[in-house]
Amino acid sequence: MPYLKYLHASYSGFIALLVFYLGWMGFKIRRGRVAGRPPVVKVVKRHRKMGPIIALMGIAGFFAGAITVYLNEGRIFGHPIHFIIGLSIAAFVSTTFVISRKIRSQDSPLRTPHFIVGLVIICLYCIQTFIGINMLLHASH
Repeated sequence: MPYLKYLHASYSGFIALLVFYLGWMGFKIRRGRVAGRPPVVKVVKRHRKMGPIIALMGIAGFFAGAITVYLNEGRIFGHPIHFIIGLSIAAFVSTTFVISRKIRSQDSPLRTPHFIVGLVIICLYCIQTFIGINMLLHASH
């Protein structure tokens, strides 16, 4: 089922774009809060609504990738670096989800860890996307 790797790549690329968008919204919210401006309710609601959905979709993408590799190569660790980064993304996404559920006030000390873990997720998605594209390009030759 070689077409599954292209489906996984397309899905994961889409999720990466959504993660970048979610991060951009989060950064806008944080920048406004740090500057003392009132929150833009529409952006906050969208961030809160999309976050859990994108988190679940990202974690599902990791499992879909692992299953795809297993079906195509008969082993999960066919691409160990890609697997480890994907597993790290899933772990950090789970972490930021748990943190976000505990944030209750504007001055919550959990906002900074949520922000930092979000940045880590974005960095890992950049690396993962680069590795994934590289894998696809080398697989086609």
